[in-house]
Amino acid sequence: MRISTKGRYAIRLMLDIASHSDGGNVSLKDVSKRQNISLKYLEQIVNILSKAGLLRSQRGAQGGYKMMRKPEEYTMGDILRVTEGEISPLSCLEDEINQYTGLSNYPTIKFWTGLYDTINNYLDGTTIADLMNNAEENGNNFCYYI
Repeated sequence: MRISTKGRYAIRLMLDIASHSDGGNVSLKDVSKRQNISLKYLEQIVNILSKAGLLRSQRGAQGGYKMMRKPEEYTMGDILRVTEGEISPLSCLEDEINQYTGLSNYPTIKFWTGLYDTINNYLDGTTIADLMNNAEENGNNFCYYI
């Protein structure tokens, strides 16, 4: 299981918007400059995040992107599942469609299920606000290089 640049950049984008919004919209050009990420690639990512209801876009001179909720209401799991799909070490753990008969007889299923639960608990227990707080504690200037 690997997180692609799309997922990593989506987290950086959301962190940047959260830390620079001051209640207003954030220009994608500004995010692109601060994060050193291609504007074209960010446009693809904001499209995904907007369709999923994580961001709201506004056109015009005061346009840009704004988070739909508070930073503490966005988990890393929310963002990564939208950009990456289901986060699972094995496809048979994702949903009932992918499960095969005899799964309970699989000798290492307990291990894989534990790993799956640990990953999801960690992703769902870490918010944008948590990462912002960590950055502030470490004196980070909100340039998120993951």
